[in-house]
Amino acid sequence: MLLGSATSVAPDTSERMRGFLSFAQRRRAWLAALFLILFPLVAPFKALAAMILIYGLYALGFNILFGYLGLLSFGHSALFGTGAYFCGIAITHFGLPWWAALALGVLGGVLAAAAIGALAIRTLGIYFAMVTLALSQCLYYLFYEATDWTGGENGLTGVNVKTINLFGFHLDFVNPIVHYYVIAAFVIVALFALSRILASPFGAVIEGVRESEARARASGIDVARVRFVTFVVSGAFCGLAGALLALHLSIVPIETMHYDTSGLAVMMCLLGGMGTFFGPFIGAAIFLLLENLVSLYTVHWQLIVGAAFIACVLFFPRGVWGTILQRSRT
Repeated sequence: MLLGSATSVAPDTSERMRGFLSFAQRRRAWLAALFLILFPLVAPFKALAAMILIYGLYALGFNILFGYLGLLSFGHSALFGTGAYFCGIAITHFGLPWWAALALGVLGGVLAAAAIGALAIRTLGIYFAMVTLALSQCLYYLFYEATDWTGGENGLTGVNVKTINLFGFHLDFVNPIVHYYVIAAFVIVALFALSRILASPFGAVIEGVRESEARARASGIDVARVRFVTFVVSGAFCGLAGALLALHLSIVPIETMHYDTSGLAVMMCLLGGMGTFFGPFIGAAIFLLLENLVSLYTVHWQLIVGAAFIACVLFFPRGVWGTILQRSRT
């Protein structure tokens, strides 16, 4: 109601503001897309570059809920893993084409998010985090025990996609550079979809709920519904990331469903900068690059990465990308 009355008083100003925000979001999406296109030129190797894209997209999905809505979830591995398993099962057990498997992966993330979100949104704060963790572990053991479908402890193998048939073109998916750009294409589409969501009235509502739930309710906003829809949208992005991981690795490890993978999303989001558009990709790049480089010299790479994470939290509380954005404005 309050939002509606404000719009009626100054419609031209409101329209200009929405247009400006939409332009800013599109510009960020184009800059992010340009970076992803050029990224293989500076990455150590193409497989690592593809992993950064996939885990960056996963962290981006988590950031929708954590950074923009302000809800901390410890159960996003369930959304990520369900997307990966749905995609893998579609290919290995049903022989579906890659595009149908990707669509089912997104659907898997959405269904997992709807199931977890329907229960978790009834709680807040640490209780929300614990409920999402508990429910994600329930899904973990469900997939772990479904050995005939998921491979159980050994994971799902045989997710082999060697050729991408697209509009009459046959792309060699085994070729590392083709492999990367096929994955990058879906990530770029996801970035533009997110930019559109954030520039929409619903994007403003998400951030309004994060800033003040009381004011949002006073404006006639159904806060519980906003939380649920945002959780489902987050699940769609995480499901797509999981499906791309299945195509990238040709297997689906059971570890994708484990709570450790939920911790990765939190760490990558904080490293890059929560609530920033491109921060999750920076966080994924920092984490995966450190893991790959440090593990060459010691098996205790987690100690070094953990120390780097602590240093980042202490000296860059807004994350690396978030700090860069903040300082560029001052």
